[in-house]
Amino acid sequence: MTASGPSVPPVTGAWRPGDPPGNRRFVTVFDARPHVLEAGGRLEHVTVAYESWGTLAPDGANAVLVLHALTGDSHAAGPAGPGHRHPGWWNPMIGPGAPIDTDRFFVVCPNVLGGCQGTTGPASPAGDGRPYGSRFPTITIRDQVVVEAALADHLGIGRWHAVIGGSMGGMRALEWAVGFPERVARGVIVAVGARATAEQIALCSVQIRAIAGDPEWRGGDYYDAPPGGGPHRGLSVARGLGQISYRTELELDDRFGRDHQGNERPLEGGRYAVESYLEYHGHKLAERFDANTYIALSDAMNHHDVGRGRGGIATALGRVTAEVSVAGMATDRLYPLRLQYELAELIPTAADVVVIDSPTGHDGFLVETEAVGKVIRSALA
Repeated sequence: MTASGPSVPPVTGAWRPGDPPGNRRFVTVFDARPHVLEAGGRLEHVTVAYESWGTLAPDGANAVLVLHALTGDSHAAGPAGPGHRHPGWWNPMIGPGAPIDTDRFFVVCPNVLGGCQGTTGPASPAGDGRPYGSRFPTITIRDQVVVEAALADHLGIGRWHAVIGGSMGGMRALEWAVGFPERVARGVIVAVGARATAEQIALCSVQIRAIAGDPEWRGGDYYDAPPGGGPHRGLSVARGLGQISYRTELELDDRFGRDHQGNERPLEGGRYAVESYLEYHGHKLAERFDANTYIALSDAMNHHDVGRGRGGIATALGRVTAEVSVAGMATDRLYPLRLQYELAELIPTAADVVVIDSPTGHDGFLVETEAVGKVIRSALA
């Protein structure tokens, strides 16, 4: 933002080769053979950007995998700086003496397949050097975890001490426990369910339509447009729709009520404060994220179903051997508690659901650091 109003957004907020790497490290997987995707597509020479903290034990037994949500990235902990627009998205959770104690554990956080912060995604160069754009294939949560397993192989980690994630990260943590039970000793799964519900699919699909309906999206091939020429308006609307579902009616009313934005007068074309809040977060996201990635990852979340091809969710969850901790937010209207209770009921090794009382709804998995930290600390004890 500038004093006169919003700055011109970039055509994409994706990290691109030549940008400062920050604390990212990069590996390439699927060099010898392609990654055959669940929907039938193929990807070769997949780049994975990741960050790590702590020291890997000689036997690799102290490795912890942290998995980010929709608009997160590998920068789970650490300050802002070149290559990182913002401080780590889970700073209170990772570090010496923190719930994920880097004096004990070697912590890894990769940017997800389909992401836009260094791992192969729609904004990445394809084999011909041009961004994938509309050519990027359909991916699923399962495909993403296969890439993360390849990263673990590269790092020499045969079995994770724990895999931890909330929201979309929780989907991947759950898929790890189901798809690679022998490679996960513990799982911490927060604010998610075993499969996408009809309402979750509906909400994601409307957000996808908001981006695809922006004329500047150009079918997904917009990367050669000048600054301000990308689908940032559609991305902003999508972010606003998501933001409403991540919070709660009571919290929004307590924070904003019917307040006007500054001296603006809504009856004369001005904005209410809550409108300004949504616009601000939409603009902020456009500066650090990619519209095609938002679509690809939203689509992957819609396909989330650990029971697909495994005899249903009860049979799939029955395969889990890791010690599983499940937590949910009391006010989460996007991933309501019934979904976490279902997980605890069907996973044979799951403890009772920890219910976190938070006014912030689904975003409590990021906001309620003390309560979520207690869950993690207990799981890793």
